Amino acid sequence: MKRQAMAKSKKTPKTADALGEGMLLDYISGAPKKENAKELVRQRIARALFHEYAISVEDMEADFAIKVDGRRKRADIAIFKPGTEHAEEDICRVVICRPEPKNGKKGATKMRDHEQAENDLAELKALMASAEQCQYGLWTNGLDFFFLQRKATRFDVKFQPLGDWPMGDETPGTRDVASDIRMRRADPEMLRIAFRRCHNFIHGNEGMQKDKAFWQFLYLIFSKMHDEQRNGGDRRFWVGPTEQFDPAGRKAIRQRILPLFEEVKKEHRTVFRGNEEITLSDRALAFMVSELSKYDMTRTDIDAKGAAYQEIVGTNLRGDRGQYFTPRGAIKLMVEMMAPKPTERVLDPACGTGGFLVAALAHIQHGLQDEAGLGNGQEDQKALKVVQKKLSDFTLKSLFGCDFDQDLVRTAQMNVLMASNAMGNFAHLNSLEFPSGHLDGVAEAKKKAQLGTMDVVLTNPPFGSDIPITDPHILRQFELAQIWERTDESSFRSTGRLQGSVAPEVLFIERCIQWLKPGGRMAIVLPDGILGNPGDEYIRAWILRHAYVLASVDLPVEAFIVEANVNILTGLLFLKKKTEKEISAVDLGGQRDYPVFMAVAEKVGFDRRGNTLHKRHPDGEEILETVKFEERIKIGGKCVTRTLERKQKVVDDDLPLIAKTYSEFRAKTKEPGP
Repeated sequence: MKRQAMAKSKKTPKTADALGEGMLLDYISGAPKKENAKELVRQRIARALFHEYAISVEDMEADFAIKVDGRRKRADIAIFKPGTEHAEEDICRVVICRPEPKNGKKGATKMRDHEQAENDLAELKALMASAEQCQYGLWTNGLDFFFLQRKATRFDVKFQPLGDWPMGDETPGTRDVASDIRMRRADPEMLRIAFRRCHNFIHGNEGMQKDKAFWQFLYLIFSKMHDEQRNGGDRRFWVGPTEQFDPAGRKAIRQRILPLFEEVKKEHRTVFRGNEEITLSDRALAFMVSELSKYDMTRTDIDAKGAAYQEIVGTNLRGDRGQYFTPRGAIKLMVEMMAPKPTERVLDPACGTGGFLVAALAHIQHGLQDEAGLGNGQEDQKALKVVQKKLSDFTLKSLFGCDFDQDLVRTAQMNVLMASNAMGNFAHLNSLEFPSGHLDGVAEAKKKAQLGTMDVVLTNPPFGSDIPITDPHILRQFELAQIWERTDESSFRSTGRLQGSVAPEVLFIERCIQWLKPGGRMAIVLPDGILGNPGDEYIRAWILRHAYVLASVDLPVEAFIVEANVNILTGLLFLKKKTEKEISAVDLGGQRDYPVFMAVAEKVGFDRRGNTLHKRHPDGEEILETVKFEERIKIGGKCVTRTLERKQKVVDDDLPLIAKTYSEFRAKTKEPGP
């Protein structure tokens, strides 16, 4: 078997612009600015104003001075009426930004209400009062968001709390029916923050333990998705602009949500036991529904939803049986290299929270969107519905996951539902026992996901010598659980005797291959030793007999230290299952050599502390690239496409380059096998 190594380019683009140390690029003007905690919050808000609220950057200005009581006070972002000069009399909205607070001892920041933030809001009110045409204000530190609406009378000016700003072309009173308030596609960073705010509120303000807080959050996500799926009828998962600040309004929100959750439990009996309850206070429930209701989850990008969801999951459902959640970069690389198709059946036999399956959905969705001619920011509703229908059909028929942790099965099901608006095929079972086993998902999985029926398997199994498999009923199912000895021909043969214990990842290799159809493909995360330790050579010999090695990628230790808190070297192994005829050819010495793609990732975009790494010129300055953004929005009932070009730093991550190079390698080199 010949090896083909990937030569990683060390060159940097000669035409790229550079950015000095400690600087960032202003999203509003495109000019360099000094990076600090407050500026990071301002940049996040500026991006959201464009992508979520459909406000043009041409109508924004940073650090705009407003005359307040004879002195000049600066608004961190001033927003002007479209088409006007940037003058104080044309200001319609103002934003004040402050540095993001650090998490408290319990891992959550206590969320404040408008009354508790009165001192901070005084400055915002002064700016709004002085700019007489200003209707809306926002004070934020990146986690607290306080929206105000200016109400002027003949005698004074009052400021009414709002749950959110309206879109750039609307006011809260634009729509006649509050439940018809326009939902919007979420900016990835803002959705992540909304999820954090929800979790912080019930963990920090309600005093719930983290796991209970998580499940309350999950119940509301299920309810939100159920409300979006309903065909016809008024929405029920909504909050009026001021409803959450009024006791009667909070009770009205509860009266809408509780029956909705009862419908969820009835419809998803495989996920819920039926005795689950929403135990949040009226205040907490109103806060969370307000946070979630503004977003159209169906239209929001799958990657954005997956990243936001994973951040909340990762702080609550860490396992103690070798389970750690796979870094998103590694997941994306594995999915892109395996490139699952809408016609194929995809399985993760150790699905955890569903990261691989959601990434597979994102890959398929992007392919369907490209076929439909839907580029970045496109909002062709008819075409989007066709894509969504195809994605939902794929999820219902061809997406499979299983895990021996029932909570993780439910969590993965939620992740997939949020990604595709459809329930995948999930089973609570022990994959190493299957098709035997006593857990409640075995019978259904035997009908839908028999061994030998999958086209693609993607997984990161639990691994480690400290969690060995010792049950002889399980070990007897696997050839790799037997004791192997070297032959005179420098090969290996089984003695037929069982080992006393075997690391689970070894058995998962064999089980994944068993689950594949002949010609099916798999990608698996493995500890580095299996691919290199002399004592594991019999494992490698068994793999070569039963499968073609498509690729091998080594990951640096940073990949799992930051995102999974595990200090271990890992590798990614990509295989293609052989037919019985091809296995017989190997036994007869008839296998030919074939090229194998191999790569070593030195950088994954962050260091061991989680700090983002950016590509740099030899002189140390950070490299910049130009990115084009498009947002197709409705303004005054008409569809308008807004385009924005901005330079941004280039993350120093080898994984996208490896995926691209593998695609080029496969375009020139046919997969081994018939």
